[in-house]
Amino acid sequence: MPHITLDYAPRLAQFVDLPELCDTLRRAAINTGVLPMAGVRVRAIAADHISIADGNPDHMYLDISVRLRGGRSLEARKAATQEIFAAARAVLAPLMASHPIALSLEMRDIDPDLSPKCGSIRDHLSTGDPA
Repeated sequence: MPHITLDYAPRLAQFVDLPELCDTLRRAAINTGVLPMAGVRVRAIAADHISIADGNPDHMYLDISVRLRGGRSLEARKAATQEIFAAARAVLAPLMASHPIALSLEMRDIDPDLSPKCGSIRDHLSTGDPA
């Protein structure tokens, strides 16, 4: 399980194909080689109310949260963080050149002893290209 949550300013949806961004980040997470394909989940949630910096309603943000079970080395987590962030930055770069946008990412470990899991996704995975 890595859970990737995109918390974003609603105005961003006017400029970014959010389903495509979710898929891009899913692929980036899998391509790290650190995060298991079967566990990757990406979701985007627009904030109902925001106020940024000087209050200008044109300001936007995308905050990416990556939660994963503990046990990976710091080096592996850093590499995965950079790869996922680079993918998001590449998607947003053209828009950031002309619009005020804050982009951030945080990766956090989840204590496996305090986070029980069960599911059947692995039982239903296709044998085709996972990315």
